[in-house]
Amino acid sequence: MGAPELAVVRPARLDARERLDRCLESAKRAIGGFSVRTKILGIILALTTVLGLVVTLEVRSVMSDVLSSEFDDRGEAMADEVAARVGTALLVGDTDAVSELLSDELANHSDAIYAVVLDTNGLVLADTFGDEGPTVGPVHEFEAPIGDGPEGVVRVALSDSRMTNLISSITTQVVMTTVLVGLIGVAAASVLTWLLTRPIVDLAHVTRDVGGGDISAPPRRWSGDEIGALGVAFSRMEIDLKGSRQTIAESEAVQTRLLEQLIDAQEAERKRIARDLHDTVGQALSSMMVGMAALTQSGADETAIAKRKELQQLAEETLDQVRQMSRELRPSALDDLGLAAALNLYSRDFGILHPNMPVDLHVELPSRLAPSTETNLYRIVQEAMTNAARHSASRQLSVVVTIRNGMVRAIIEDDGHGFDHVAVRRSGQSVGIHGMQERAEILGGRITIESGRDGTTVFVEVPI
Repeated sequence: MGAPELAVVRPARLDARERLDRCLESAKRAIGGFSVRTKILGIILALTTVLGLVVTLEVRSVMSDVLSSEFDDRGEAMADEVAARVGTALLVGDTDAVSELLSDELANHSDAIYAVVLDTNGLVLADTFGDEGPTVGPVHEFEAPIGDGPEGVVRVALSDSRMTNLISSITTQVVMTTVLVGLIGVAAASVLTWLLTRPIVDLAHVTRDVGGGDISAPPRRWSGDEIGALGVAFSRMEIDLKGSRQTIAESEAVQTRLLEQLIDAQEAERKRIARDLHDTVGQALSSMMVGMAALTQSGADETAIAKRKELQQLAEETLDQVRQMSRELRPSALDDLGLAAALNLYSRDFGILHPNMPVDLHVELPSRLAPSTETNLYRIVQEAMTNAARHSASRQLSVVVTIRNGMVRAIIEDDGHGFDHVAVRRSGQSVGIHGMQERAEILGGRITIESGRDGTTVFVEVPI
């Protein structure tokens, strides 16, 4: 065989092997889709069926051999008996006696169909056919010589119908017994599989409950075997899990309290720095501006006056920056007037810093909120608007803050290019998003971010 022929045979073998592997894999998936109880019942039923068929065929084969051998022995014995009895009558030439002997033999043997006495030339000397002629059907003929053979032969025909009916009857009984044993086996297997699979099913239900967060219902111990030991081990795991969840809950509570204290301390420090900027630096700059204005009005040359005006303008710009920094650190309107006034003020300053991104602000708050709620919501909205200005390249920004069903809801939406917020969270690069989420969790609320090609929307919901 040449190389090209080998190249053709090898891919064919590979294809056949791949098809076989796919078939085996499909069979595994199909079998694996059934429950354990169905598999056990199927195995019991298959074994019972195969065993029943094998036993039935074996019994039928042995019984057929035994009965056939007995049938042949009985036919030969009957032929010998008839030949011995008709020999004397033939010697005296009494054919009527021969016919009576043949009739008596047929009457004494229920399986006998007919009997014929032939001479040495094959002529019929006596028979049991009568006027109707020979009976046609499945028969077995047996031949025996009369005397030493010169007087003729006797032929006896026997029917195997009784033997066949007996074989069929016994086969039917074996089949019925096999079916009965199969039904008993299936019933026993059903009880057995129920005893085996019931603890497993119960354990599976408890596992699903534990996966859903319910660890209050331990699995029942059905027996003291390996499955019972598995249930005990699972119960111990539940106890350990309860302890672990309690420890984690306590740790999370401590972490939440520490984070809340940290944020409160941060806000207090911002408030102090903002007040210091306003009271010290702001006052100093204001005094400098008043002094330079007085110097400008006093007599001096034009160069000195121009220099003083330049310094006065620089002081004014510095004062504006200090005031802006003070409001960003801690807007006094948030403490004095509430969240709505603080957001309106921040929206106005935001529009000055980002004139290409107009802000559509709607705040509907019938009354003041808790100080911590106002502070954290303000910081969340501030961070969301700052992120939109830095990264989204949007042309419009919408902010809505309302109260519905006992919850404060804030929606910050832009029409920018969006971003993969899941990947950003996993990478840990966005401290701002993480801080927004922490502030919402401190208030017992949640934050949801939806982002795509049409922009980004931040949903914040916290209880009042």
